[in-house]
Amino acid sequence: MPVVRIDLWKGRDKEKKRELIEKVTSVVADAIDCPIEAVQVIINEVEKDNWGIGGTPASVKFPDK
Repeated sequence: MPVVRIDLWKGRDKEKKRELIEKVTSVVADAIDCPIEAVQVIINEVEKDNWGIGGTPASVKFPDK
């Protein structure tokens, strides 16, 4: 049973996350020849303040528009 963990910044809508889960599941199942029912996808949403890039919070490097 493969488990795929994806870390993303918070803010994507439910439809985009549903689409991501569907596509990742399909690709993994095809790649390792397993049933889609065996694939688990976990999305972990992280605030930009809690995500550092090169010593700087992502909220500073990539402020919301």
